[in-house]
Amino acid sequence: MNRFRILFIISVIASLAFIDGPQKAVGPKYTYPDTRKDAVSDNYFGTKVDDPYRWLEADTAPEVKQWVIAQNTVTKNYLSQIPYRAKIHKRLEEIWNYPKYTAPFKKGGNYFWYKNNGLQNQSVLYMTSDLNKTPQVLLDPNKLSTDGTVSLGGTFFSRNGRYMGYTISRSGSDWQEIYVVDVRTKMRTRDSLRWVKFSDIAWQGDGFYYSRFDAPKGGSGLSAENEFQKVYFHNLGDPQTKDKLVFMDKDHPLRNFGASTTEDERYLIIYGTDGASTGDEVYIKDLVKPKSEIKKLWEGFEFNYSIVDNISHTLLVLTNKNAPKYKLILVDMEHPDEKDWKTIIPESNDVLQEAKTAGGKIFAIYMQDAAKHAYQYDMDGKREREIGLPALGSVSGFDGGKQDKELFFAFTSFTYPSAVFRYKIEDGSTTVFQKPEVKFNPDDYVTKQIFYKSKDGTKIPMFIIHKKGLDMNGDNPTYLYGYGGFNISMNPVFSVGRLIILENGGVLAIANLRGGGEYGEDWHKAGMLDKKQNVFDDFIAAAEYLIENKYTSSQKLAIAGGSNGGLLIGACMTQRPELYKVALPAVGVMDMLRFHKFTIGHAWTPEYGSSENKAQFEVLYKYSPINNLKPAAYPATLVTTADHDDRVVPAHSFKFISTLQDAQLADNPVMIRIDSKAGHGAGKPTGKQIDEWTDIWSFVFYNMGITPKY
Repeated sequence: MNRFRILFIISVIASLAFIDGPQKAVGPKYTYPDTRKDAVSDNYFGTKVDDPYRWLEADTAPEVKQWVIAQNTVTKNYLSQIPYRAKIHKRLEEIWNYPKYTAPFKKGGNYFWYKNNGLQNQSVLYMTSDLNKTPQVLLDPNKLSTDGTVSLGGTFFSRNGRYMGYTISRSGSDWQEIYVVDVRTKMRTRDSLRWVKFSDIAWQGDGFYYSRFDAPKGGSGLSAENEFQKVYFHNLGDPQTKDKLVFMDKDHPLRNFGASTTEDERYLIIYGTDGASTGDEVYIKDLVKPKSEIKKLWEGFEFNYSIVDNISHTLLVLTNKNAPKYKLILVDMEHPDEKDWKTIIPESNDVLQEAKTAGGKIFAIYMQDAAKHAYQYDMDGKREREIGLPALGSVSGFDGGKQDKELFFAFTSFTYPSAVFRYKIEDGSTTVFQKPEVKFNPDDYVTKQIFYKSKDGTKIPMFIIHKKGLDMNGDNPTYLYGYGGFNISMNPVFSVGRLIILENGGVLAIANLRGGGEYGEDWHKAGMLDKKQNVFDDFIAAAEYLIENKYTSSQKLAIAGGSNGGLLIGACMTQRPELYKVALPAVGVMDMLRFHKFTIGHAWTPEYGSSENKAQFEVLYKYSPINNLKPAAYPATLVTTADHDDRVVPAHSFKFISTLQDAQLADNPVMIRIDSKAGHGAGKPTGKQIDEWTDIWSFVFYNMGITPKY
């Protein structure tokens, strides 16, 4: 018996115990729970703001758990009536079931890479000393849980490659645990560290630096505000209680700190942030001099600094200081002032998104109109060649050491599944190393990039993908996706889940909105704080473009976004509800007046602002989704969230759907799908991903009146 049916049986009694009043009938096939309203309000600078569903913020309370069961029952009963749901699930399993590889990298004489056989819940880490030999399993996360809900996070190798520190997450939570495996024996050591979050592992000798918080009190681990992140040093074999506190900031509880070491382990670098979208303060310690102090290298949070490598006492640094599209500089630690910096790769018209060193060369990844390009430079910054890529898309990899002669990179695009290529540094020759075979023909589809005008006349790029020869009759089902925030770029990547819309004569559209990083920091700043409305205007204009140019109509348009993109969907459906047929806000930030009160939400105030500031409150209140839902005809809406999401706590979605169900005047269903043992998205098992995409496409097609071809 599947878990949907089990929840239905359990909820018959639970929901009756929870609902204490009449239910509101909204159609012949479903009835929403009558969610209780409380007389709760706040006064913001003289403005009274009601918050009747605040009780839903206590997500572990028994009555909230009963509410979750009641809402899930309505949603699952509705979805179960869709006649082709099982066929969509079968097709997703079929196209998902192909081997997937990451680009190999080399450490301590061994090659390492991830592989998923097809439908494995988690990818497996393999190793070999010879690529012509059969690889061995170093770590299989699928053995860490029976249901695949324990996922592997980062892996970090000691300098000699003997040890690998790694992080795991349970049920999608941001909380991590650190363990160590001896690569030679493939056995786990006795090291076990908890209450780790947003942390790498930075090796020095037989120990490492990491970041952690104090253990949360009571049962508040998934909702309490995260304060006073500290950097510790752990010696292998010691219990966590013996770890040495290396760095903390007693005066700024909401700042975050992460540690790294240079490849030669000469320098400890500590990055401090005062919010998710601001720059870095950088601290440094010369580990060759054990008694040396940790010194502040760069102060303030206006600019970003990323230390790529060091050559003795000089640092190779990627920064946007006086270069919004980034440049690569060399900093002499004996003369670190800006006037003494040496520019290695100057700022250009395209965004220098990433730089790495390997084999005595610099590998730079640029972003041009949201697509990526890769180049090889010598160590003095002379461009030697552009590295040929198969198409317009995205590239990653080029990880290696100073002595390596060859590297590996992965390439992907909207209709190009991620393939791995072998690259010879000396002559730039490229050969296919691993290319997947997917039950999908990319040659049947076309990808194009157009530029449309937003409300204020700004040109916005958008990728549009569809079958070759598709009739632009204004009646094609269309899935429009956006994000628009936190300097994050929407680059071309392959998504198995999105193939369903393409196979059924539909259109996939990805809009590169302001607030992202597609054109550097200026593009980002044009969509944050008091300019956040630009992001919504950009997305609304994308929908209008697709309709005006006969790709689709308002009756065949679905809009989607997750996290900050969930906010995007929530805001756009309140501002222009008539423009879309279906809305799919996932794990969204929906309460813009209280987001900073939970877990890591305070780190988003540089991006959004805070309701504790009068001017910023006025901006936030104008677009906050739950505060702008008024009685109206809204599109069919499927909100998705999860019980272990401690990034954007599920209370955002709980309060939003409750407000929406009360405000809906149309016959379109407005429902919520609350996953169990899942979080914000990272590490979600394959099985859960397929289940979620099945429900999304079933909901979309059913409400558009479309029967898929399966």
